[in-house]
Amino acid sequence: MGAVCGAPAVDAMEAADPGAVSGMPFRSALLDNIMLLSDSYKTSHWRQYPPNTTEVYSYFESRGGKFDEICFFGLQYFMKRYLQGQVVTAEKINAAERIVNAHMGLGEMKHFNREGWEYILQKHGGKLPIVIKAVPEGMVVPVKNVLMTVVNTDPKCFWLTNYLETLLVQVWYPMTVATQSRAQKKVIMDAMMKTGTDLKAMPNKLPAPAKLITVGFQLNDFGCRGVSSMETACIGGAAHLVNFCGSDTMPGLCMAVDYYNLPLASVQGTSVPAAEHSTITSWTKAGEKDAFKNMLTQYPEGIVAVVSDSYDIYNACDQLWGNELKDLIASRAPPTGRLVVRPDSGDPKTIVVDVLERLAKHFPVTTNAAGYKVLPPYLRVIQGDGISYESLQEILSNMAAKHWAAENVLFGSGGALLQKMDRDTQKCAFKCCEAVVDGKPRPVFKDPITDQGKKSKQGRLKLVRREGKITTLTDGQGDEKEDLLVEVFRNGQITKTWTFADVRAQSEVGLPVAIFDVTSD
Repeated sequence: MGAVCGAPAVDAMEAADPGAVSGMPFRSALLDNIMLLSDSYKTSHWRQYPPNTTEVYSYFESRGGKFDEICFFGLQYFMKRYLQGQVVTAEKINAAERIVNAHMGLGEMKHFNREGWEYILQKHGGKLPIVIKAVPEGMVVPVKNVLMTVVNTDPKCFWLTNYLETLLVQVWYPMTVATQSRAQKKVIMDAMMKTGTDLKAMPNKLPAPAKLITVGFQLNDFGCRGVSSMETACIGGAAHLVNFCGSDTMPGLCMAVDYYNLPLASVQGTSVPAAEHSTITSWTKAGEKDAFKNMLTQYPEGIVAVVSDSYDIYNACDQLWGNELKDLIASRAPPTGRLVVRPDSGDPKTIVVDVLERLAKHFPVTTNAAGYKVLPPYLRVIQGDGISYESLQEILSNMAAKHWAAENVLFGSGGALLQKMDRDTQKCAFKCCEAVVDGKPRPVFKDPITDQGKKSKQGRLKLVRREGKITTLTDGQGDEKEDLLVEVFRNGQITKTWTFADVRAQSEVGLPVAIFDVTSD
C-alpha cells in the first residue's frame, strides 16, 4: 500500500514559514489533519485490541458534576468543521506519518497506522466509516445518561471509533457552557418573577417581543478576551447564545450563523455601544463629565452603556448622571432609549445596591405590584465584574432584600462564563461499551474498585423516556423506536442538522417561560 501514497515529503515540512514568504497569516495544515487531532497514545491502540476485533461501539456521557442536568450542544460544529467529507488524503497521510513516527517512542519501532489510513483513503475515498447518534442539540438531559454513541461501519476500521474520542469529547466544553448559562437563566427568571416582573403575561410579538428583550439581555457574554483561543470564543460564545441574546463575543455569533444557520435578521446575538475605561479616562479626570456627555450625544438613540467607576462611582451617580446630565438621560426616546450605568469595581453584591440607591435619589423610582422598586425605563445598571453562577445569586438576593426588582440590573460575565470550567465540571467521559470479537458481541465496561463513580455502561445503549423521565437502557434493551438518540453522521456525511432555532427551542423545555417563541402576529 505504500506505493499508493509514496514516501513522506520530509524536506517539504521543514521549508521556510509560508506566511513569511507570502506575507499572509500562516495556517498550519498539520492542525487540519484528522490523523493528528488525537491524544498521542491513541496512535498505538490499533495494535492493542483483541485479535479478530471487527467493531468497537462507544458512548459519551456526563457522569455527574456541578449541575444535575446538561444542555447538549456543539457536536454539529465539530462534525462540520472536522469530520464531514474527505478528511484523509495521501498528502495528509504522509504528513501524519512523519509526525507520529518522530513523536512516538524512541525510534525502536514505527507506530503510525499507515495501512489503516490508506485503507480508508482507498476503500472510502478518505471519508470516515463511522456512525454517530446523539441527542437533539439543545435537549436537556439528566446526568448519567448516554448523550452520543459512535461505532465503525467497516470491520477493518474497528480502531477508528476510539481514535476519534479526543476530538468528540471536546463537546464537553460547549455543552458545559450551555448548561451553566441555562442554569443562570433559571436563576434570573426566578428572581425576576419573585420581584414583580410578570414574564408569563408579557407579549412576545415582533417588532418588540417583550419576553425576549426582558430576559434575553439580562446575562451578556463578556468572555472573548478571557478565553484560551478564538476557537474557544467561537464555541463557548455560541453556547451562551443558546440561552441568551446579549453578547460581546463576535466569534460566538459567527459560529451560530455559519454552523447553525442563525439568521442575522433575528437580532438575537446582539451588543450595544459601550464605553471602556480608555475612552473615558482619555478625557482626564476633569473631563469625565464631557466624556459621559459625549457618549449620550454620540449615541442619541437606543441603548448606551458607560463604565462609571474610573474615579469615583458615587460622584458619577450623584453629581454627573444624577444632576448635571440628568435631563439628557431622561430625554432618551422610548422604548429602547436607555443609559446603562456600569460599576466595575468593589464587592459585586454590595456595589450594585449602592449604585441603585444613589440613582434612586435623583431619578423617579416606582414601586411595582409586588412591592419592589424599579428605576425609570430610560435608566438601568449593568454589573460586569465578578459575575459567576454563585455571585449572580448573591447579588439578586441582596437586591431583593433591599426591595429592588431584579429587572433593574443586567449582568455581564467573562471568564466564569466561558473559561472557568473543565471536563470534570460535568465529569464528561467517552467509553467503549461493546466490541465484536470473533463475530460475537461482548459487553465492555470498566468498574474500578477505587472509584465507583467511574463505572461505565455496557452493551448497546438507548436513551428513552419512561414514566416521564429520561433514562438509559443498557445491554441492547428496549425498542429502537423508543430511542431518543438521532443518527447525525454516517460514513463522512452529516445526516441530520439542527438550526439555532431548533437548539433554542429544545433548551427552553422545562423553563418557567420560553423567550424565543417570538411571533410576527
